[in-house]
Amino acid sequence: MPVSPSALPRSVVLALWLGTQRPAPGVVARCVQDDDEPHTVTGLPGHDTIGTGLRDLTGSWGTGPREVVALLPAPGDPAGVPAPVTATATDAGECLAVTTAQGSWVVVPHVTTFGSTLEPGHLVEWQVRPVPPWSTAVAGALGSLADAERELRTSLITATDALDQLAVARWRDEAADVIERVRGASAQAWPVPPLDGRRARVLELALRLLDIVGLAADDDGGAVNLWQVDQRSAALREVERTARHALAAATYARVDG
Repeated sequence: MPVSPSALPRSVVLALWLGTQRPAPGVVARCVQDDDEPHTVTGLPGHDTIGTGLRDLTGSWGTGPREVVALLPAPGDPAGVPAPVTATATDAGECLAVTTAQGSWVVVPHVTTFGSTLEPGHLVEWQVRPVPPWSTAVAGALGSLADAERELRTSLITATDALDQLAVARWRDEAADVIERVRGASAQAWPVPPLDGRRARVLELALRLLDIVGLAADDDGGAVNLWQVDQRSAALREVERTARHALAAATYARVDG
């Protein structure tokens, strides 16, 4: 799956902060970077490549009128990402789209992992690319936040029914701890600004669905033939698509300045 289900994607955290009135650059950098090494930014208008980071990006785009959204594309589903950066954004599984009075850009995080499995580290470089205006395409791909919440709840029911009918809803014993963490996920624990009720609900439910999809995709469950496996895979792909689109829709913001 292109989206890691265990945490909010970096682009989602960054978009939620840039969607507030006057985000503090230092706070944004700490929240987005978390345990990563300090992030670098290349291609930011008006800044030299050397030494440019998330503080500079937030200082440039965190004031004045703007539109922001995090997009989570997957192979075969660009999810509203402008064509010039679809390939690189799909490889990364995420990106940030921004429009200001000066133009429109997409920023793609490129992540390099180092260290061990017990103590992993991450180097992140955000690459800024100018793009054509993206608002119309994104609105068409994602729909409204209300649409996203409705589709998430429908998708959850549909997926559960499909998995039950195919006898593949049997969870592995070792997944019990993960399932409990999924149930206990809360927006209050995330490194994001305060969220309104609907936005928080959509984010929480979308991440729960992605966690469930990730667990189910690792196990053939009770499927006994290829047809059942294909049917379950199709159901999971639709749930995953709905969750990705909802997660993105929850990050969209238009700020007047």
